Amino acid sequence: MSKLTVFDHPLIQHKLTIIRQKDTGTKVFREIVDEIASLMAYEVTRTLPVEDVEIETPVAKTVQKQLAGKKLAIVPILRAGLGMVDGMMKLIPAARIGHIGMYRDEETLEPVEYFVKLPEDIEQRDVFVVDPMLATGGSAIMAIDALKKRGATKIKLITLVAAPEGVEAVQAAHADVDIFTAGLDQGLNEHGYIIPGLGDAGDRLFGTH
Repeated sequence: MSKLTVFDHPLIQHKLTIIRQKDTGTKVFREIVDEIASLMAYEVTRTLPVEDVEIETPVAKTVQKQLAGKKLAIVPILRAGLGMVDGMMKLIPAARIGHIGMYRDEETLEPVEYFVKLPEDIEQRDVFVVDPMLATGGSAIMAIDALKKRGATKIKLITLVAAPEGVEAVQAAHADVDIFTAGLDQGLNEHGYIIPGLGDAGDRLFGTH
């Protein structure tokens, strides 16, 4: 079974409270999502391998640590996932960016895939799939399916808020994909929205309705 990590860091929890509020405007919402993504990237990359390297400081030669040539990719689920990319890139600027386009059919609440563009060597990369919301889990499962179909094997799912239903669905479909979230919420309402959630992340990021 994949591992679920819920971040309890005070800064993450404080910032999550700000974006949950309905009167938080688009500009502030976008800035705070960016900040939370950076903080989450710091934690998600904690297990990246390092290696010894000999360097010379202004004072002496020394052996220190550097990342062990790990190839990384950030893959947002469009469109809301775009709001988390820049924040993560601040910490891992060498990561390649892929895109997976999904929209939710309002009748069936099922995801529909319309676009996939990934780095050519995606099978060699540790992949961070980012999407602010993990509701039913349908979009995340389909995005992970699309990645695995193209050879990706090391995948982590990073989300701002998650419903237990979505977590369980992803774990059942992809037991090898660890899930990271800033908030594990109460559940879903009859429309498939997370309660208490933060509304429609895409609309709040881009000022649409």
